[in-house]
Amino acid sequence: MARPGAQPAAQPVLHAAAPAQTTARYWDRYVGAKGWLKHAPSGPPGEELADLRAGLGQTAGTVPALWPYYTSPTDGELTAELAAEHGALALYGLHQQSQLRPMHQRGVGLGTALRALREADRYSPEALDRRVAAAVSANSVQILLFRLRGLIPQLRGESIALDYGRLLTDLTLWPRPDSRQRVRRTWGLAYHAWKPGGEAADAPPGV
Repeated sequence: MARPGAQPAAQPVLHAAAPAQTTARYWDRYVGAKGWLKHAPSGPPGEELADLRAGLGQTAGTVPALWPYYTSPTDGELTAELAAEHGALALYGLHQQSQLRPMHQRGVGLGTALRALREADRYSPEALDRRVAAAVSANSVQILLFRLRGLIPQLRGESIALDYGRLLTDLTLWPRPDSRQRVRRTWGLAYHAWKPGGEAADAPPGV
């Protein structure tokens, strides 16, 4: 695990993705439309979440503890999808830690979750705005994950969930400048826009 405050390593070369995966992502094995699935009424085992957190700050494929949780196809090369899944898994392990309710909630984009955090009024809005802006200004997935790692515990502290399947898709698109700009716009509109009465408004998917 990277030392606190340490900058992540240089971005590895990403190859084109293999055919789309068909296995359920890790978080979908435990969370359904109405909460925890019947076979896991308490959510993921703590030891599995610890395995996921071992991937924080590490490159996909370099942490054996995470190998059983990958579902992205690969021909032996590091693909954009696999790098994104690794990052999403690690952040989910951090987010779900010690939480009784699911921190994966379908349909809740990152911008919407961060808007809810701002409206919780626990943190300085100006300070949070700066941290969010710094995160979304990242041009590499590794830098983005490094900065999101500082925001996820704040979401956890307020029990604010987000859609990890959607985050994985956004992270997969991040390496491409045109797609990154669309994802950035979607997050930004959801974070800064709100409906009458102060209810956070999610932006339409930007992909």
